[in-house]
Amino acid sequence: MTKSELMAKMAEKQPHLLQKDVELAVNSVIELLTSTLASGERIEIRGFGGFSVSRRQARIGRNPKTGDSVEVPSRHMLHFKPGLDLREKVNASRTVFKTIKDV
Repeated sequence: MTKSELMAKMAEKQPHLLQKDVELAVNSVIELLTSTLASGERIEIRGFGGFSVSRRQARIGRNPKTGDSVEVPSRHMLHFKPGLDLREKVNASRTVFKTIKDV
C-alpha cells in the first residue's frame, strides 16, 4: 500500500473528512514518527508494534566481487517488532489465503 492509497482508504472510511484533512493527518503522523525515531526515542503503538533505533558497530566486511576487506562504518538501524494483535491477524489471514490457494 502506498501513501496515496492509505490516504484514499482513510478518506473512504471517514467521508465527513476532506481529502486535504486526511492528507494533513497522515503527513503529520509520518513526520512525528520520523522525528521521534531520528531523535533516538522508541515508539510503541499498542496492538500494532514498536519501532526502535539501535547502533550497529563498525566492522570489517568483504567485497563479494573481489574478496578484498572493506571497512564498514557504524550506523543506526531501524527495528520493528510487531505487536501480538498484528501477528495474530497476519497469521490468520495468511492461513486462510494459503487454504484458499491450495483448493
